[in-house]
Amino acid sequence: MILKLLLIIVVVAYFKWLIFILMLPVIRVVRVYNKKKNTNTESVDKVLNFNNNTPINTINSTLKRYINGFIRYADFQTGMIPSHHIRNFLYRHIWLIEMESKSIIYWGAEIRGSEQLHIGKGSIIGDKAILDARRGGIYIGENVNFGSEVHLWTGQHDYKDPYFRSTSGHRGPIKIEDRVWVGPNVTILHSVVIGEGAVVAAGAVVTKDVEPYSLVGGVPAKKIGERPRNLKYEFKGKPLPFY
Repeated sequence: MILKLLLIIVVVAYFKWLIFILMLPVIRVVRVYNKKKNTNTESVDKVLNFNNNTPINTINSTLKRYINGFIRYADFQTGMIPSHHIRNFLYRHIWLIEMESKSIIYWGAEIRGSEQLHIGKGSIIGDKAILDARRGGIYIGENVNFGSEVHLWTGQHDYKDPYFRSTSGHRGPIKIEDRVWVGPNVTILHSVVIGEGAVVAAGAVVTKDVEPYSLVGGVPAKKIGERPRNLKYEFKGKPLPFY
């Protein structure tokens, strides 16, 4: 009896990972589709009848909606795997993130529109980051350092739109140039370029471009200082194990 109970507990505990593994080919197909069509997750959401205004009353549409929902769930679960080697393999080969050598994504990351994300050599993404590249893409240069819980949003809803859509002018790519340091709990909004060597202070909300080697902070972020231009450091790409 005890043995059966233990078996049931093990099956229940690992069932989600079995489904996760079985769904990996589906996830890759969606990412490849997006990349080839030079489109984004939002357009795929439309194809999958997800988050639109039409009734969903067919088995086919419901199945597609569940698949899309599971992909979002699997994205979150990937970030929870306690192994950089496994996470990096999945990020590169299933989620199709362009990760250059020595780049690090720490624990708990949530990455949307992953096929439109580029992370340069030696760059470090702190734990619990949200990188939403769906509406234009995110480019992160070399030796960039993100603190914990940094959020990048390439789009936002238009509160004036009658259907609350993310309309033109409320979306666009984000570019983070080399050796930028982004402090913890920073939010960077769409259509922003952060220049080389700039520093964004903790808790800032960046809504406009940031000049190279400048220090910005506040809500919204404003220039409050300068950084030396003789930066030479290069991160070695040795992450903290398990985390």
